[in-house]
Amino acid sequence: MNRFFSLLLLGLIFSMKSFSQPHDASPWAKLDSIRTLIVAPTFADNTYLITDHGAKGDGVFMNTDIINSIITRCSEGGGGKVIVPKGVFLSGAIHLKSNVNLHFEDGSKILFSRNPQDYLPLVRSRWEGMDLMNYSPLIYAYQVENIAITGNGILDGNADNQHWWPWKAKKEHGWVEGMDNQLASVKQLTQQVKDRTPVADRIYGDGGFLRPPFIQPYQSKNIVIADITINNAPFWNLNPVLCENVTVRDVKIITHGPNNDGCDPEASKNVLITGCYFDTGDDCIAIKSGRNEDGRDLAVPAENIIIENCVMKDGHGGIVIGSEISGGAKNIFAQNLQMDSPELDRVIRLKTSSLRGGVIDGLYVRNIKVGTYKEAAIRFNMFYENPGDFLPQIKNVWVENLQVEKGGKFGILIDAYKDSPVTNFTVINSSINGVDIPVQSNHTKNVVFSNFKINNKTVESIESINNQKKENAEKF
Repeated sequence: MNRFFSLLLLGLIFSMKSFSQPHDASPWAKLDSIRTLIVAPTFADNTYLITDHGAKGDGVFMNTDIINSIITRCSEGGGGKVIVPKGVFLSGAIHLKSNVNLHFEDGSKILFSRNPQDYLPLVRSRWEGMDLMNYSPLIYAYQVENIAITGNGILDGNADNQHWWPWKAKKEHGWVEGMDNQLASVKQLTQQVKDRTPVADRIYGDGGFLRPPFIQPYQSKNIVIADITINNAPFWNLNPVLCENVTVRDVKIITHGPNNDGCDPEASKNVLITGCYFDTGDDCIAIKSGRNEDGRDLAVPAENIIIENCVMKDGHGGIVIGSEISGGAKNIFAQNLQMDSPELDRVIRLKTSSLRGGVIDGLYVRNIKVGTYKEAAIRFNMFYENPGDFLPQIKNVWVENLQVEKGGKFGILIDAYKDSPVTNFTVINSSINGVDIPVQSNHTKNVVFSNFKINNKTVESIESINNQKKENAEKF
């Protein structure tokens, strides 16, 4: 009996030792397993050249019906490639169907119509994280699978300070007093979300002045968007909503209108964004999961997202999570990025509020080279919008090998709730130079700085920065 208890005690001690051993400090072991879940679809060998079916690339003839009929024929025939040849093809809304690759040959362009009527009938869409019936996105896919947009062509949204952009109600984008705008509709839609009005009754379109996204696959899976150039978007550029298995590869986005986010995976899972170029009027990449009740009720996070080998120029932020993040976000990886612009406000930005709620758990960033930016290299903000009753959470943020040549006002800027501090925030092997204020922070928990310098001075902890500020204040 004594021998039995001795063996049992030894077993318990061994178990305790096993559980007390620290796990691998680096979170990057997850990356490869996520990558295996992201697999590009393949397509049948069938090809459909749109000019063989009456399409005209003269920039004048309206090709909407022809392009959509060919896409339908291709899908119903087992799938394949719908080819846009050299030329400028004017079109309204294009709707992708399952097993179709919309492929652009060199020298091809689709020039999208500026007439809102060419984006009817209304479709189920999502606008800033809120579901509604609205104008069709310029390229739209609903509940389909195995789709692609590929090739070296140009997608031109044809928006400017006379078309689409003035609806934002900003004078810098062409709006003047007395012009129609989106403000009343945004207020109404926000209230409908709060009231949980059925989506079928949230009807906008004509008279609503809510600009459509450029490319929005909705509740779809197995998607590739590769090699294309996107210009002059009315609104957000790439916005997969509730999608799974998405690859965005070698896409170039140059557009400086209002809300011209580059790529916004929203409540989507298993997403790879690689080799892309962003020069935008808003966030370059923004991870989202729905606004307020629409996000919380569905409770689908954005998860398993890999961002790598991209270049960011102008934008409100390079890598951003939020603000429509009510469904949460987890397992976001970003690596091997270049950012450089005096018009890039922030390098890494997490924005949310107690109106949103949601849990951001797991943002892992490494190997980021930055020339310059305007406001902050790393920015946490839990007060992005008016307060509500749903405390947000931000935890497990890892930044490794962030190298900034000449920063803006702040190195790190943190504004969090006392009852919901930013938790488990790590910065290692990093350097930020040329900032006015190294760190400004209020509520944090378990922050680790290791081999981290700001303005060539080692930053050991947030507490050390705060103590230094206190000492300096006492001298005066």
